[in-house]
Amino acid sequence: MYVADSRAGTPASAEGAVRPVAGRRRAAVAPTVLALGTVSLVTDVSSEMVTAVLPLYLVSGLGLSPLGFGLLDGIHNGFSALVRLVGGHLADRGGGRHKWVAGLGYGVSALCKPLLLVAHSLTPIGIVLAADRTGKGLRTAPRDALISLSSTPETRGRAFGVHRAMDTAGALLGPLAAFLILRATVDGYDAVFTVSFCVAVTGVLVLVLFVPGGPAGAAPAQRPTVRAALALLRRRDLRRVTVCALLLGLATVGDSFVYLLLQRRLGVPDRWFALLPLGTAAAFLLLATGLGRLADRVGRWAVFLAGHAALLLCYVLLLTSWHGTALPYLVLALHGAFYAATDGVLMAAASDGVPEALRSSGLAVVQTGQALARFVCSLLFGAAWTVWGDRAALAGATVALAGCAAFSLTLRPGGTPRVPGTPEGTATA
Repeated sequence: MYVADSRAGTPASAEGAVRPVAGRRRAAVAPTVLALGTVSLVTDVSSEMVTAVLPLYLVSGLGLSPLGFGLLDGIHNGFSALVRLVGGHLADRGGGRHKWVAGLGYGVSALCKPLLLVAHSLTPIGIVLAADRTGKGLRTAPRDALISLSSTPETRGRAFGVHRAMDTAGALLGPLAAFLILRATVDGYDAVFTVSFCVAVTGVLVLVLFVPGGPAGAAPAQRPTVRAALALLRRRDLRRVTVCALLLGLATVGDSFVYLLLQRRLGVPDRWFALLPLGTAAAFLLLATGLGRLADRVGRWAVFLAGHAALLLCYVLLLTSWHGTALPYLVLALHGAFYAATDGVLMAAASDGVPEALRSSGLAVVQTGQALARFVCSLLFGAAWTVWGDRAALAGATVALAGCAAFSLTLRPGGTPRVPGTPEGTATA
């Protein structure tokens, strides 16, 4: 859909965003970003309902070992890496397909929710989670490309921050809904999975009805092939962003492990476990937009590394013998601050080094490296927990994160907003 600029007659981009015109004040956040934020909000209510109860369901309900849970958690968070490049490539080819590839991904994930009702052992649950993450892999890069292409380089941090804040509002409501369902029903887990499916379908409908799509068949200036996407790593800044995201992902313990560690430290009853992600989500929601704007001003890489410093402090607190009342609040606040400073900021930084024709594919390259690294981390952490115990495993992750963060300080990609008037795909130092 093309939208004419009322002042200059300039057509919108294929994603429904109007290009900026000199001397004209643009909206702080494009309507496409707000529409995608609504989709993510609804979808995250669905997915976080499941994520909130999944660790307890698998470990306590089905009796999986930490190693078995680490395998499933790695699948849940890392399997999408295998299809992110495919999703990015499909969205870029022909132009204007970002919405529909993202919609396919949302639809696949929605269909996986009721399958959890019939999966009661490691293998079928692993297959369902792999399919769910396939959907996430298909949709993530096209969605983020839409956000990037709908925003100016100088406001991308804010745009991603607003989107992540709306997304996190869903992550805040999801565990709360799961908690209420578990308390109100007899077959609590089955009820959670059923309601999650209904909410996920609603998210797909919002995408179809309210997110603008571009014209199919638009000819891109650069042919979007997988080889061309991988060739983007020859760009210095994008290569450094990807390497740092991969290394730091290797030392990023999965969220579910953090909540299990906190539960064991504090003796949180099982019925309250689903509320722990609320603390992370609340901090993420409050900080995402502000840190996105800060990244636009002071540099995205500085904010990104500061987020990992917050995660490092979170691990240190979990390793100490302190059992004060403030411990869970500090841990969850730091955990949320980590995501607020890294999730959208990383995509904004990567966007500065990727041309429009390959925006979805280029972002998928960065996301793939990070997802694969976190998959490996989940496997290693689960194995270390099984063999040496939770404290030794977390101590190893803490040392690894400190080392990777120190190395990342030496790379320092540009990651700052492009100077107005410079060609797209370049970044200032």
